[in-house]
Amino acid sequence: MTISYSLIIPVYRNESFLPRVLEAVRGIAAGTAGTLEVVFVIDGSPDRSEAWLAEHLPAFALPSQLIALSRNFGSFTAIRTGLAAARGRFIAVMAADLQEPPSLVTEFFRVLGEGHDVAVGTRAGRNDALRQQVPSRVFWGLYRVLINPEMPPGGVDMFAVTSKAKDALMALDEAHSSLVAQLYWIGFPRVEVPYQRLAREEGKSGWTLRKKINYLFDSIFSFTDIPITLLTLMGFAGTVVFLLLGIALIAARLLGMIPVQGYTAIMVTILFSASLILFGLGIVGNYVWRAYENTKQRPLGIVRARSAFDGRHE
Repeated sequence: MTISYSLIIPVYRNESFLPRVLEAVRGIAAGTAGTLEVVFVIDGSPDRSEAWLAEHLPAFALPSQLIALSRNFGSFTAIRTGLAAARGRFIAVMAADLQEPPSLVTEFFRVLGEGHDVAVGTRAGRNDALRQQVPSRVFWGLYRVLINPEMPPGGVDMFAVTSKAKDALMALDEAHSSLVAQLYWIGFPRVEVPYQRLAREEGKSGWTLRKKINYLFDSIFSFTDIPITLLTLMGFAGTVVFLLLGIALIAARLLGMIPVQGYTAIMVTILFSASLILFGLGIVGNYVWRAYENTKQRPLGIVRARSAFDGRHE
């Protein structure tokens, strides 16, 4: 059987949603022209999600895979696991809590068929409570400023790729990285599909503040040298300030404005040492950053398309 489309659904504490998820998958399959497979990845879920799917998927009308991870590794690891197993030409990711409309998957498959390699869902609005909206806006605002200004203001929760873009993603086998940032880094033709985020009907999201902070730091240390650059700039600025203050202190001492013996020498030494340490750490950090970049073993370039011509002309 030829699989045209794959739908990856990470599952963590989503047992109560699963009957509606299967119904949503049936609706997505009805709107696609080829065969759709669904890949469920159980991310160490402590509820009966795995058992429920193992019981119901054998009788499900569509091709399906059920993959269970040994423990909770996080949604992005679950997604990568699903990507590795997906067999379709077009692959989409959907959350099992159904806060993103399933119709978005059908739209993803449509725009990928028009020649794009990456489709990302962008939030045109959301029906969440204000206490959920504010931290999310702050998080993705920092992400846009510190890591990737191309990131949509509301972030990316759902996306779809062609098998070619999937292969490029899977080549970036990095721990403690950012799957979303990798999605933008590979640089394939990309299209944004707006949608309205739905209100969560039950339960609580596993995307906690602690996980957001960890993810933000993983993204910063994997995709930007801002910390090293800031350290270098602080060292450089400190050196300039030291020179000015040092001159002022020496002048004040010569003019008799500092009567305490040794004060000038101590202050000049402290200012000089602090600025030199910061500047030196910035320089060393730049070398460490470059060595770290090489250990990732990311490809220096990704070939998106290749053509050959025989040189014959009419």
